[in-house]
Amino acid sequence: MKVEACFSPALYPVYADADSIVVIIDVLRATSAICVAFHNGAERMIPVATVAEAEEYKKQGFLAGAERDAVKIEGFDFGNSPYDYMGEHVKGHTIALTTTNGTQAIEVARNAYKVVIGSFLNIDILCDWLVKQERNVLLLCSGWKNRFNLEDSLYAGAVTHELIKRTDDIKLGDGCLALQYLYEMAKEDPMKFLSHASHKERMVKLNLKRDIRYCLIPNTAPVIPVLEGKYLVNLVI
Repeated sequence: MKVEACFSPALYPVYADADSIVVIIDVLRATSAICVAFHNGAERMIPVATVAEAEEYKKQGFLAGAERDAVKIEGFDFGNSPYDYMGEHVKGHTIALTTTNGTQAIEVARNAYKVVIGSFLNIDILCDWLVKQERNVLLLCSGWKNRFNLEDSLYAGAVTHELIKRTDDIKLGDGCLALQYLYEMAKEDPMKFLSHASHKERMVKLNLKRDIRYCLIPNTAPVIPVLEGKYLVNLVI
């Protein structure tokens, strides 16, 4: 089982492997919001790259979420806050979603062997499942507009840490090895560790500190969203 980390969707072609499982990471906040939506009973989600695509789905009668630069776009049902997707209003619905970074990462990886969604909110169930697949894994950090960011890299390090605990049959790429060390430094207080991260500062200015805290809580949404065609669905295991 080889585990690699890719720090940006722009670098995905360098790491792309038709036989690997790709874990999409955008912990603040898209992949966390997706996990929450499925944990609250959403039937399917349609990740799209552009606002125009999300608008088309909304015109067809779907619920739709749209966010750019951490701000919900006017006229849509949701942004990408996990709190937007908590409650009965998402149960049984198909929801279209576009975000600044997370859905862009899904778009570049959609032809991989399998694409799944990763967040601190589902870390244990996801890592248990990954080990059982006995396949190579690529941890794809969404970053910020194709640039490295600290929070997604921290989560990739956390996944690496958890996989090592679960199996001896693992080979780490240098990126994962570095991120494992990063996580070891941060694991006692990830909120403090991220206190100067650029996206965290951006979100704090927008009064989204509650979202940040929630997105760092492990295992509050134990689901595994997986891409099947154009849809994300909750993997039944």
